[in-house]
Amino acid sequence: MKTRVHLFVSGRVQGVSYRWFVYDIAHTLNLAGWVRNLPDTRVEAVFEGNREVIEKAILKCRQGPPASRVADVDVTWENGIEDIADFEIRH
Repeated sequence: MKTRVHLFVSGRVQGVSYRWFVYDIAHTLNLAGWVRNLPDTRVEAVFEGNREVIEKAILKCRQGPPASRVADVDVTWENGIEDIADFEIRH
């Protein structure tokens, strides 16, 4: 069954290729959704797919790419899904 999670990632996550890191995670794990930078220096992401697979993606997001320093990942599981077809980087 398809589920959805909404993430807000804080720390040193902008200017360190974090969005591309999340994009690669999503494509490797075959998840749909999107990722974007926020004006307050956080990164926001949405994953849709199998819950077990999403949990793997969240673990990777907590690690981040080498140049990043992830301070916190706020995770909210959501009831509805948009049934997004692919994963994209939003600007």
